[in-house]
Amino acid sequence: MLICDDQQVVREGLRAILGTVPHVEVVGLARDGAEALRLVAGTRPDVALVDLKMPVLDGVQATREIRARFPGTRVLVLTTYDHDQWVFDAIRAGASGYLLKDSPREALVAAIEGTAAGRTHVDPAVAGRLFDHVASRSPGPPSAQLASLTERERQVLGSLARGASNAAIAARLHMAEGTVRNHVSAILSKLDLGDRTQAALFAQRFGLGDGE
Repeated sequence: MLICDDQQVVREGLRAILGTVPHVEVVGLARDGAEALRLVAGTRPDVALVDLKMPVLDGVQATREIRARFPGTRVLVLTTYDHDQWVFDAIRAGASGYLLKDSPREALVAAIEGTAAGRTHVDPAVAGRLFDHVASRSPGPPSAQLASLTERERQVLGSLARGASNAAIAARLHMAEGTVRNHVSAILSKLDLGDRTQAALFAQRFGLGDGE
């Protein structure tokens, strides 16, 4: 994984922490978004751990560029900023998760491992506001929107609510990963949502991931 933060003490501290975690290899340290892009191009990490406020290219811009140029690298935001606009902008840019820097080590490791496995992680401190934001964007009653989904799409949406990756959904529902991707695209279109994180939050809000 790659660590991107403008403070050297933070970069080195994270490398020291993650150096003790099995199966996590830190392949580079970047001081700003522009350097992060260069390192991602050279190392192609599974996960980039990105701060938001940085010089040259900030975390939102870096996230957008990383996801556009290197879709195999997922971005986990790790920052001190929990203001709504920062959160929304990062997720719109393609971040797979959002974690605050005061999170305990166990939460950090779990978020990194989950992100690498294709799951979505949102810090509990900001999750509630994301739910409210997704709900406020809904153009019609939830029942009408959900009624537009096929039964298979509802099953896929329920799995998204639990943070499952495409591979995990494919295994659970006995279908090809390509078919899962097609279902996810159809779900986003029908629900007028921007990405799978918003779809997961939408599904969680209306209980689709509960007890399935």
